[in-house]
Amino acid sequence: MQIKKILITGAAGFIGFFLARRLLADNIEVVGIDNLNDYYDPALKQARLDLLLPRKGFTFVKLDMADRPAMTKLFKQHSFDVVVNLAAQAGVRYSLENPHSYVDSNVVGFVNILEGCRHNNVRHLVFASSSSVYGGNTKMPFSVHDNVDHPVSLYAATKKSNELMAHAYSHLYGLATTGLRFFTVYGPWGRPDMAYFLFTRAILADEPINVFNHGKMKRDFTYIDDIIEGVVRVIHHVPLADPEWDREKADPATSYCPYHIYNIGNNQQEDLMRFIEVLEDCLGKKAKKNLLPMQNGDVPATYANVDDLVADVGFKPTTSIEEGLGKFVEWYRQSYK
Repeated sequence: MQIKKILITGAAGFIGFFLARRLLADNIEVVGIDNLNDYYDPALKQARLDLLLPRKGFTFVKLDMADRPAMTKLFKQHSFDVVVNLAAQAGVRYSLENPHSYVDSNVVGFVNILEGCRHNNVRHLVFASSSSVYGGNTKMPFSVHDNVDHPVSLYAATKKSNELMAHAYSHLYGLATTGLRFFTVYGPWGRPDMAYFLFTRAILADEPINVFNHGKMKRDFTYIDDIIEGVVRVIHHVPLADPEWDREKADPATSYCPYHIYNIGNNQQEDLMRFIEVLEDCLGKKAKKNLLPMQNGDVPATYANVDDLVADVGFKPTTSIEEGLGKFVEWYRQSYK
């Protein structure tokens, strides 16, 4: 499929920024939208945007996805081949404090995206889901072929709802949709509310770091470059209806209509304490740890099965936490002096 123009929602966000850079380098025109909200420091979002704005082929529109008339106008003004939806109210813990922002962005906003795609001949919608949809599941590694019906946070529930809504549009209108369950994305230009960012800031300031579940956490940490490579390959891999799909043994990852779900994770479980040790080595400084109980809405472990990603687009993330955290710390020192 030849792609001339792509819409990226959340273009000033962590993943959106890196994806826009990559697609522009591939000579694809990018229209980026973002509402530049203050969930975390808007100055960081603006700094990312300032690197994109001078680039040939990039157009930015400040826009909230929940604004239906504005979204309708955007889709009418442009002819998008592909839409990549990365805009969302992020964060498991914040969803306990401000549930309405999750519904506005992740549910209402997503319907506006689906409607825009449906009425304007978009050929492929790729959207960010999350490893959080696995919720109460304990079978490891997490597989896209397992049911995910027990979310433990509203954030996870909104991401699961995106998968269901996308499937409905694939069924009703033949819209090709692909959902991507990202696993703990980290790297330079990352979100300041993420643990590795908070840890780095605290360690350098000689402040204690908050370590939840007394450190007994495992995460599938995935470096940003691996996420982007996976997304780009999926963009070009438009899902087809599976004629062999068995309604008696319904597979949640595929369908009789053009719909697919993939995990993008490092396929490697890391102990949180080991992750902190590597970060300490990169910083050349030990952390003071404030060991705390598990937070509500959180899960003790994540671990991605990426067999479908490997089989369908020939890619498997490989960046080690040593390499990834090293690059993050180098960027952090330069950016924050």
